[in-house]
Amino acid sequence: MKIVTSLSFQGQCREAFEFYARILGGRITAAIPYGDGAPGMPVTDEKKKTWLMHCWLEAGDQALMGADMDVEWAPNIDKPKNGFDVTLHTGDIEEARRWFERLSEGGRQVMPFAETFWSPGYGALVDRFGVPWMVNTIPAEGWTPAQG
Repeated sequence: MKIVTSLSFQGQCREAFEFYARILGGRITAAIPYGDGAPGMPVTDEKKKTWLMHCWLEAGDQALMGADMDVEWAPNIDKPKNGFDVTLHTGDIEEARRWFERLSEGGRQVMPFAETFWSPGYGALVDRFGVPWMVNTIPAEGWTPAQG
């Protein structure tokens, strides 16, 4: 089984997924615009024909899926995203720090990357596309947090 997070945007899906691919070292294997959809698709706005109805990003053995949506199709798409985070885990603290810093560019850090009681490096952010992320370093066996 594979559980895949699907992210929705309003015309920024391609840009967001190219950004994520660069940061995560992944590759986009599908990017299908509405204009290439089946005849009779309800998209008539020329601008929206370039929006993606399906995008797939492979990163290692994981994936993200995405699409562009309009308020006509997804009434809350223009609201801040909440109730979920895309979460990255790695045993390499420097890799985690790089992911966190790069994903934060143009967005906002919710919890700066730092040691916690469960991890040598953890941070939370909302990227420039409004997507919430958590980046976590998996502690090595025997790791204990520094004493305050």
